[in-house]
Amino acid sequence: MKSTMKLMVAALVVVALLAVPAMARTPGPTGAPTVLHNGDVAFVYETELNVASFAGVLSGPVIAIEKFGNDQPNASSATFTGMLAEIPVNPDGTISINTAPPYLGTWFPVSVNGGQSTQSIQIQHADVTLDAVLNASHTDSVAGKSVTRDTEISFKLISNYAGNFYKYGNTYLALVNIELVTPGGGKIQVFGNNNVDLRNIALNGSVEYTDSLAQGAQAIGGVGQAIDLTNVEAGTYTATAKWTTTMPWYNLEANSNAVTFTVLSKPITITTNKESVTRGNSFVITITGESKKYYWVYLKDASISSGNTYPQISPGQSNVVTTVDAGMMALTDINPLAGVVTANNQTAANVTTAADGTRTVQFDTTSATDDTKYTVKVIDPLDTSKYDTVDINVEKGQVTVTYEGTGTYYLGEVIDLSGTNTDSNTVYLYLVGPNLPTNGVSLADITVTSLDNNAATFKSVDVNTDNTWTYKWDTSQLTVTIDAGTYTIYAAAEPQTKDNLSNVQYSTASVVLKKPFVTASTSANTLAQGDILYIQGTAEGKPNDVFIWIFGKNYRDCQESATVNSDATYSYKLDRGDTANLYAGQYFAVVQHPMMNGIPDIVGEPVGTGCVFANITTSLLGTNPGTPPVRLNGLQASDAANALVSALNSPNIDDTYTKLSFMVEAPWIQISTIGDHYVGDTFTITGTTNLAVGDQIQMTVVSSSFQPTEKTQTGEFSGSSGTVTVQQGDTYNTFSFDVDASTYKPDEYLVTAESIEPSQTVTSTFNVLEGQPTTVATTPVATPVVTAAPTPIPTTEVATPAPVTTAKPQPGFGVLVSLVGLGAVALLVLRRR
Repeated sequence: MKSTMKLMVAALVVVALLAVPAMARTPGPTGAPTVLHNGDVAFVYETELNVASFAGVLSGPVIAIEKFGNDQPNASSATFTGMLAEIPVNPDGTISINTAPPYLGTWFPVSVNGGQSTQSIQIQHADVTLDAVLNASHTDSVAGKSVTRDTEISFKLISNYAGNFYKYGNTYLALVNIELVTPGGGKIQVFGNNNVDLRNIALNGSVEYTDSLAQGAQAIGGVGQAIDLTNVEAGTYTATAKWTTTMPWYNLEANSNAVTFTVLSKPITITTNKESVTRGNSFVITITGESKKYYWVYLKDASISSGNTYPQISPGQSNVVTTVDAGMMALTDINPLAGVVTANNQTAANVTTAADGTRTVQFDTTSATDDTKYTVKVIDPLDTSKYDTVDINVEKGQVTVTYEGTGTYYLGEVIDLSGTNTDSNTVYLYLVGPNLPTNGVSLADITVTSLDNNAATFKSVDVNTDNTWTYKWDTSQLTVTIDAGTYTIYAAAEPQTKDNLSNVQYSTASVVLKKPFVTASTSANTLAQGDILYIQGTAEGKPNDVFIWIFGKNYRDCQESATVNSDATYSYKLDRGDTANLYAGQYFAVVQHPMMNGIPDIVGEPVGTGCVFANITTSLLGTNPGTPPVRLNGLQASDAANALVSALNSPNIDDTYTKLSFMVEAPWIQISTIGDHYVGDTFTITGTTNLAVGDQIQMTVVSSSFQPTEKTQTGEFSGSSGTVTVQQGDTYNTFSFDVDASTYKPDEYLVTAESIEPSQTVTSTFNVLEGQPTTVATTPVATPVVTAAPTPIPTTEVATPAPVTTAKPQPGFGVLVSLVGLGAVALLVLRRR
């Protein structure tokens, strides 16, 4: 709270010092220092400022001036706290501020014995701000603006400190020169047709003007006069107020800000923001003349084509009044219609410039504006020899139209149209083609009614701010059916038909519209009960849905819908649960396409009862009240399908269709003959099936002798297992299973092929034999033994079983009982194997 109060008191003290100083700075004897009193302002870079006068209120000579954090004495001790900086006092009682101190504001004298006083001085920078203003209105700045040579100006000077406090008594001593840099780069201090001297201007307070310096100012030369710009050099001037060499802070303190203004070479000028403009857009002209002066602005006669219009002055512009007085009507070059200013003819106006002598006027154009060169003229009504003109070319815009895709579409599709229009804010679309009216029909609602150049009869689309437009033409929403063929889309800037486009910007695009159709196929020609079946294809024209009808033995699947994708494909699925109960035999399917309107004209009735009838939709009953429903119940499958197709073939029905058939069989799997193999062989078991491509078959190969054993016996498994996938075959689908018999033991093997969905199992067998077959070429190996007959060694006949065994292989577990001559040793060998 105390600190807040101190700040408030300190602020009030500063304000009081600025407004009414307690005393004024006084000069000492000739050549002596300036004497400062309580409340005076000292300026940075001043020297020899006498502060000895403060000794009278202190208990001793002044030895320094100090800056404190609180700027107020403590109420109880009358002392200051928080000293921030100190400037020592010279022995002669003076101070010199040779550099900018770290703190500006209030400083307090301090005596030799530590005494302090509440009297103070301020230290501030010398300051000056410059502006250039109209002499007639000191509040209107021309800084950064243009003025004509008919304009008188003055300079405005603001100085809160130097202008108020650097003085002796009532004599202001802060002096500046106003220096101007001319368009050619020269530097002058005397300016104007009347040679106004801008040197040694005394700053005499907070605000002053060079054309009316306040009392006490030094009016040397032409100071005190407005600056006459007549005959001065045209171009841009930059003015700065600079401290004179007599100031202690000359070249040390900053000069004023720079002020720039431009003197025009003509008494009045007119410019435009665009040299050319596409009709349908606006352009702006800028008038520069005398400050707050009245001028005439109008479009000169351009001899435009009949039926076209001039650019129009936009309504509601400040100080722009679209009217024509008698003097303007007498001008010979004004356009013929300017004398009758109406809502449809805003081509002339009286304008009044702003304080800076400028005024902008906007003109609008439309697609009806004649594409030619226009001249806008501004003239001084008091002196018609003072005028200026500017030319603007108004050009026709362009209209384009294009489509997304190849340009060939099916009726019922949505066609994305787009383009540009720089000639108007709306594009008008219509269609021309075979058996349509000569001048075309609206693209939005094609009827046999011809267009009549009335905007309401066209499909109009707004043009975006970037001059683009888009439209989705949904050919499924046409109120009348149009035939397949080649058509031309017109996009025009105005609602004009094909025979009236001579002065209208337009463009065309040709498209081919084809009749929609539907294709269909099944995922399998023959379907195993319990397998999945897909009916799939394309539905050109991209309807939302197609409809599937299926007829078989005591079976009707009535008008099931299938969604058509964005790429025109569709797929309908009969799941395993649907096909598991189908009887074997031939089935017939019909895929119904609703055509352009997206509505199926034939529907199955009643819903949920197995499709007893195929009825014409309610929307067509009024057209064909006598058409009876098609009975489907009680007909053989092929007859029911033909009855539905006959109904769809009716000329009263616009739907199209395709038909197909498939067979349903009980699932089967067949393993091809395997044949015998040997231990160590690798081979493939193959087979055929009517299961669907992608179905899984579990394959198991196991030894026939694999069975439970006694606990005291070893049990060895010999075989393989795995899952295979059904592959596409030529007549029937196929499967294959690779076998590695390197770990097999000689035996008979059982092969099982089992599918889970649908459930089906089949088995087969084959043998794995020991060893490898011996070719005929190996029989001579026994010859040496035969030739050794004279040797009466009976063991030669014991060795003969070996070639006999290799020449006539037998199953491992089928050894002939007649080979018992091998004895116990041979049996041990076999068991070891």
